[in-house]
This record gives sequence, C-alpha cells and structure tokens, in this order.
Amino acid sequence: MGRPATKPTKLRDGYYIEVRNRNQRFGIKIHRETKDKLLIAIREYEKSKDVIVLGHLKNGTMEEIEFSNLY
Repeated sequence: MGRPATKPTKLRDGYYIEVRNRNQRFGIKIHRETKDKLLIAIREYEKSKDVIVLGHLKNGTMEEIEFSNLY
C-alpha cells in the first residue's frame, strides 16, 4: 500500500458509461472506443446493474450523447 494519487487521471478519448450495483452511490467507469461497442456494453450490463451513460470524451471535454441516437 502506497500513498493515494494526488493527480487526477487522464481519460482516453472515447465513450464512457458508469456501471453501479443496484442501490449503490458509486460505480466504475467503463470505456469503449466506438458507439457500437458502447451499445453492446450497455445491453450486457443493464441486465444486472444500473448503467449511466456519461458521454463522449473528445480532447479532454465530455460531450453528452442523446439516447435517441443510441438505440
């Protein structure tokens, strides 16, 4: 065990979702390169977990994704 990180992590460009156990406050971020792979991940995880679509990260800024464009 070392000291906790003080510098925030840099996220890669791509699509992000947050997956949580049901009735939990915090989850993990999952990265996918393409929108098609993101849809596959959403369908896989939403069977047993809560899934929150965070958006598309491009050049360090997060852009929202409309759900109408996903399905």
